[in-house]
Amino acid sequence: MSISFDKALGIHEKALSFRAQRAEVLANNIANADTPNYKARDMDFSSVLAAESDKQQKGRFALDRTNSKHIEAEGLAMADDTLQYRTPTQPSIDQNTVDAQIEQSNYTENAVGFQASFTLLNSKFKGLVSALRGE
Repeated sequence: MSISFDKALGIHEKALSFRAQRAEVLANNIANADTPNYKARDMDFSSVLAAESDKQQKGRFALDRTNSKHIEAEGLAMADDTLQYRTPTQPSIDQNTVDAQIEQSNYTENAVGFQASFTLLNSKFKGLVSALRGE
């Protein structure tokens, strides 16, 4: 009997990946807080995770490869359509939409969610290891 990591880990592996991608986007916003005309972006984590969960339940969409040198389409990085522009709460003179306090708050919230997902995955792996050892 083989172990299916997809069944054992569920959506938590993808959640961790999406949290890491969101951290990159939020860090980019914070880094560009003083850049004129920079537009802050963010991803709606719950809708992206729901779409991934939907994909897992209905099966993945796969493209036919006509040549062995073609790149597989499954597992590509986050598409730009998942990123949304943030609506600023206060207009700025230089048209920058980054609010540093909101970005830091979102980054911290995302970091806590990342740590929770990581802890959950860690406990799942410990459970799998103890099951393999017969403990």
